[in-house]
Amino acid sequence: MNTILRKSILGIAGLAFTGGVFAGPVAAHAVDTTHAAKPVTATVQGDKLIPHGVQGDQSRIDLNDEQTANVKAIIAATKKAGMDERAAVVSIATALQESKLENLGHLGDRNDHDSQGLFQQRPSSGWGTVEQITDPEYSTTAFLKGLKQVDGWQDMPLTKAAQTVQVSAYPDHYAQWEQQAADLVAKHWNK
Repeated sequence: MNTILRKSILGIAGLAFTGGVFAGPVAAHAVDTTHAAKPVTATVQGDKLIPHGVQGDQSRIDLNDEQTANVKAIIAATKKAGMDERAAVVSIATALQESKLENLGHLGDRNDHDSQGLFQQRPSSGWGTVEQITDPEYSTTAFLKGLKQVDGWQDMPLTKAAQTVQVSAYPDHYAQWEQQAADLVAKHWNK
């Protein structure tokens, strides 16, 4: 990773942390419909979708039609980018944490700075315009472009790969969505 990109990421990390400390979690407005599950040490999806097993308790939400359409859009963008199922799992788990797979617009006082869309990307941080980052294909492609720049992302735990791209104030929260993300990829990848 070049020096300018690394400095940019570190600068964004500082802003994200500061914003997280003062603003709280991005999806604090959302109704919590998560269900804790026991940690899984082995997975039925095999080593491609969850190569390390899941970390910690897992959360799960019921998806409506819009959220399911966003899952399908993430998978389609992942395939179009020439990336595999693991990239889709990382992307979907990230979007589950950031927006519960809802394509969020500006939330006023509940907003984390100017974060919007499935991945809560920020126009002021160079992710794109509001129109771009609220387009599921564009926002997924932008996330995947960042993921491709993470050396060894395929071999690291999901939460570390997602955090390296997202630079969240809550870096460990991505892990709780790995099982549901893998289940969604297994269900929709070949459709």
